[in-house]
Amino acid sequence: MSLRLLPVPDGFDGERVDAALARMTGLSRSRIGDLCESGDVRRNGEGLPKSARVQAGDLLEVDLPDPRPIEPVPTPVEGMELLYEDEDIVVVDKPAGVAAHPSMGWDGPDVLGALKAMHVRVATSGAAERQGIVSRLDVGTSGVMIVAKGERAYSVLKRAFREHTVNKVYHALVQGHLDPSSGTIDAPIGRHPSREWKMAIIEGGRESITHYDVIEVMPRACLAEVHLETGRTHQIRVHLSSINRHILGDHLYGFKSENAKISRILLHAYLLYFIHPRSGKEVKICAGLPSEFLNFTTNQKVKDEIYEKILPTNVERYFSDISGWLRYV
Repeated sequence: MSLRLLPVPDGFDGERVDAALARMTGLSRSRIGDLCESGDVRRNGEGLPKSARVQAGDLLEVDLPDPRPIEPVPTPVEGMELLYEDEDIVVVDKPAGVAAHPSMGWDGPDVLGALKAMHVRVATSGAAERQGIVSRLDVGTSGVMIVAKGERAYSVLKRAFREHTVNKVYHALVQGHLDPSSGTIDAPIGRHPSREWKMAIIEGGRESITHYDVIEVMPRACLAEVHLETGRTHQIRVHLSSINRHILGDHLYGFKSENAKISRILLHAYLLYFIHPRSGKEVKICAGLPSEFLNFTTNQKVKDEIYEKILPTNVERYFSDISGWLRYV
């Protein structure tokens, strides 16, 4: 048996502990029930009965059987679109609720399993459960994600992401209004000192720079476009939370609402700019804004304006001044 610290994901809020842990670990509910009865499932040091309810962000202490190696299982994912594919790379539009790759504590769908079901070959570089993965999106984040199909592409793209030469553009629906409407957040990010499943702005953290610009203002929210100059875990979520602005649906970093329309974190990877690992040419790939983002306005004129402002050509125009590091085709 091994002690595992398992943070409860956003989508599991309010579930019974046996149901949540069954999904998080891949064990059966009856097996989780046995662990609860034997005191092997705890929260804040106190044993939990199998019927206890969990909250997003809870840290569960679980004594689990030693894990076996995890590998992708062919599993079709509804709504996952192939945006681009050639002999070196495949680019997908990842839906929210889908992990980049299988992992301990996650038994939902993942990108690698979906590609396997589509008979798309990926690189063999990397750990068995994440072969071909050169950059990840959080489970709750939708949008553009690239996977390497060959070893050379894997090496070249891993280096590009590490050296921050891949440019990423996100859209976020933010609670409240950003003031100023354009700005930069430059604050170091590292593991939270007391909640290791979260990230936080801390002294001695890694350099983290986020540029944002408001696209549209709504009654109690705004649609913001975000460019990452660095790519830290949860960077956008942490930086916005640091200025008391939270992404809709992001309960882990401070969002609070009972709005039933908000069923996911409303953060979307919209555009990806990178140098092709074989041709050396710049590639720009876009994943359209999901419908959930437009559910928050009933004004068709506003919807039309949003669609107009998020066209790739206009994205370039909006950020050409503040993002000199962004290269265009």
